[in-house]
Amino acid sequence: MSYSKITLSTLSSLPEDLRSNPLLQPSDLPYGAPHFERIREEHYLPAFKVAIDICKKEVDAIISSPDSPTFRNTVVELEYCGLLLNDIEGVFFNLLEADSTPRMEEIAQEVSPLLTELQMYISLNPDLFRKVSKVYGDFFSTLEVLTSEQFAPFIGKDGMAPSDVKLLRDCYRSFVMGGAALPSEAQEELRSVGEELSLLELKFSSNTLASTNAFTLDLEDEESLAGLPQYLIDLASHTAEQNGKKGWCITLHSPLYRPFLKYSSVRSLREKIWREYNTRAMEGEYSNSELVGRIVKLRGRKAELLGYPTYGDYALQTRMASSRDTVMAFLSDLLVPTVPVAKKEVEELSAYAMRRGFEGELQPWDFSFWAEKYRQEKFSLSDDVLKPYFKLEDCIDAVFSLATTLYGVTFTPRPDIPLYHPDVKVFEVKDGDGKGLSLFYADFFPRPSKKGGAWMTEFRGQFTDVDGKDTRPLISIVTNFSPSTPSSPSLLTHDELTTFLHEFGHALHGMLSRGKYPSQCGTSVQRDFVELPSQIMENWAFEKQWLDTFAHHYRTGEKIPAEILHRIVESRNYLSAYAQIRQLRFCYLDMAWHSLDCGTLSALPSKMEASDVEAFENKATEGLSVLPEITPSCTSTTFGHIFSGGYSAGYYSYKWAEVLEADAFSLFQQKGIFSTEVASSFRRNILEKGSSEDAAILYRNFRGHAPSVEALLVKSGILSPGQGSK
Repeated sequence: MSYSKITLSTLSSLPEDLRSNPLLQPSDLPYGAPHFERIREEHYLPAFKVAIDICKKEVDAIISSPDSPTFRNTVVELEYCGLLLNDIEGVFFNLLEADSTPRMEEIAQEVSPLLTELQMYISLNPDLFRKVSKVYGDFFSTLEVLTSEQFAPFIGKDGMAPSDVKLLRDCYRSFVMGGAALPSEAQEELRSVGEELSLLELKFSSNTLASTNAFTLDLEDEESLAGLPQYLIDLASHTAEQNGKKGWCITLHSPLYRPFLKYSSVRSLREKIWREYNTRAMEGEYSNSELVGRIVKLRGRKAELLGYPTYGDYALQTRMASSRDTVMAFLSDLLVPTVPVAKKEVEELSAYAMRRGFEGELQPWDFSFWAEKYRQEKFSLSDDVLKPYFKLEDCIDAVFSLATTLYGVTFTPRPDIPLYHPDVKVFEVKDGDGKGLSLFYADFFPRPSKKGGAWMTEFRGQFTDVDGKDTRPLISIVTNFSPSTPSSPSLLTHDELTTFLHEFGHALHGMLSRGKYPSQCGTSVQRDFVELPSQIMENWAFEKQWLDTFAHHYRTGEKIPAEILHRIVESRNYLSAYAQIRQLRFCYLDMAWHSLDCGTLSALPSKMEASDVEAFENKATEGLSVLPEITPSCTSTTFGHIFSGGYSAGYYSYKWAEVLEADAFSLFQQKGIFSTEVASSFRRNILEKGSSEDAAILYRNFRGHAPSVEALLVKSGILSPGQGSK
C-alpha cells in the first residue's frame, strides 16, 4: 500500500523515538500485517497524535490547492486522507474489544475526543464543504441530496463509473448530515455533542464488560451440579482453577451462562444467575442507566440540530429502509403473524413441563431448561449428543472447505505472522488462481480481556490505493466458543457452529472484496444489507450434505449418524416464532429509544436511574413478551449493539437481512447448495461489490427481483408456502 507524499514526508522527518514506533513504520510483513509482537501500550497515543496531524495536513492540502475543484482533486483526494490513521485505529480499537487492558481503556478515553475533533475538523470545514459543493453542483446541477434513482441517469457522464457517481453523492451527503450547512453556533454545539457521545459510548462498553466480569456463581458441592453435562462441569472446574478458586465457577459469559440455564436442574441457581445477567450495569459501580438517558438525549439533540424530528429519522437516511415508517411497517408485517404462533409454542412447552411435574407459570429462567428437555425428547438432540461431532479443528477445516467449494478460495496457516494473543490463529487466503486475497485471523475463546459475543472485524479493509495497487485486507473474526479442557478438546455446540458460519460470512464479504474506494469496499455497506452475507452462511449448518462431510466423533472417528443429521434439520424451526418475537422485541426497543422527539426527550429525567430505564423499556415492549415480565430486569443497560456498537436505530437490520437471505438461499436450494453457478453470481454481485452501488441494485442484480417478508415467514415455518403475510 502507498501512503500519500504528505504522510511519507512527515514520517521521515519525525524524531528518532517516533520513527521507531511500530505503528508509524510501514510493515515489512506479508500483506502489510501489523507487527503485534512489537506494539506496546505506550506506542498508541503518540502514534494517534502523529496520524491525526498528518490527516489534517492532507485535508489542508486539498483546501489550499489553487486549482479549480474537481471530482479527482477534491472528492477522491479526500477519500484517501487518513490511511495511516485508519491502520492505527484498526489495530487499537480491535484489540480494545478483543484483548483489552485498563491502560488501553484509559487511552481510548484520551483518543476518542481527538478523533471526534478530527471528524469535525473535516465535516464542519466551510472551505472544504464549498469545494465539495462546487463539484457536486457542477455535476448534478443541484444541491439537493439525490436518491439512487435520481442520480442513475448521471452514470457515464464525464467518464464517471457507478462507484464514482455514488462516491460523489455520498461525500456530499456526509457533509450535509455532518452539519456542514449549519450556522457556526449550531456547528459548535454539534461538535460538543459528538465529542461527548464518543466518550459515553466507550464508557457504556467498558461498564458492560466490567459488570459481566464482576459476578461468578461459585459452586462448592456436587448437588449444585445436578443436570449439567460433563463438558460444562469440566469447563466450570477449569474456570474455577483459572480464577484461583476451588469447586466450579459459572460466569456470565456465554459458554458458561447459556448452557447452565439450559441444563441446571437446580431452579434456584438458574433464577439467581438469570437475575444477575439481566440486571447487569443497571446500578452500582458499573451502572449504564444514566449513560443510556444521556446518549439518547444527545443523539436526539444531534438530529434536531440537523433538521430531523428524531434520531431514527436521521440515522435511516443512509439505509435501505430509509424511514421510520418503513421500518415500523416491516416489523409489523413480521410481528402480526408471529405472535399467535409464538404463544402457541409457549403454551405447548408449558403443557409439556407440567406433564413432567412442573408447577406454576414458566418463568424466563425456566424457559431454556424446559425447552431443552422438550427438544431432547422431541428430536433426541442435546449438546452432549452433538458436541463430540463438532471438534473445533474439524469445523475450521469444514468451513474453509465450504468456501473452497463455493468460491475456489484456499486457506493456509501462516505461523510466521505475529499474533496479538496466543489463542489467535492466522491463515493466508488465496484465490483459485493462486493469487493472494487476504490474511484471516481467528480468535475463538473467551478471556476476561475480551468482550462477550462474536463479531467480524478488520485490521485493514480492501481498497485500491492512490497508485492503483489493489491493497488486500486483514480480516478477523472474534468469538467466545467453549475452550478445551484437560479432558477434551474444544467442542462446539451446534449453535456455536452456526455462529462460526455467520461471522465467516462477514469475513468472506471482507476477504473477497474487489472495490476501488475505501469507503465502498468489503462490509462498508448499508447497515441493513451487511448481514446478508453472514446470515446466508448459517443455512449450511442445517444441510445434511455439508454436515456429513466432516462431522465425526472426536474420540471414535465415527461419522455422525444419518438419523442425527435428520433430526438437526427437523429441529431447525423449533420455537422459531418464540425466537423471532425475542428479536422483534429488541428491534422495537431500539426504535423506541430513537423515535423520541425533542419534546419527549426533554421530559425524560435529567439523570435517568435504573427504574426510569426499566419503565421506559417495559412500555416500549409492552405486548412483545410471551413470558412473564420480571422486575428488576433490563436489556437497555447492556444493549451494546445500539448504545456502543453502531446499530442505533438499526437493530431491525438483522430481520431485514434475514428476509434477504431467505430469498437468496432459495436459489441455492433450487440449483444445489454447492452450486458454483449461484455462488459465483453471489460473489460477483454481492461479496465483491461492497457498496459501489446501492444495495437494492446489487440484490436485484443477483436475484432478479426484490424480496418480501413472506420468504422468511415461510422458511421459519410461521406461514405455509403461498399463505401470505397478512
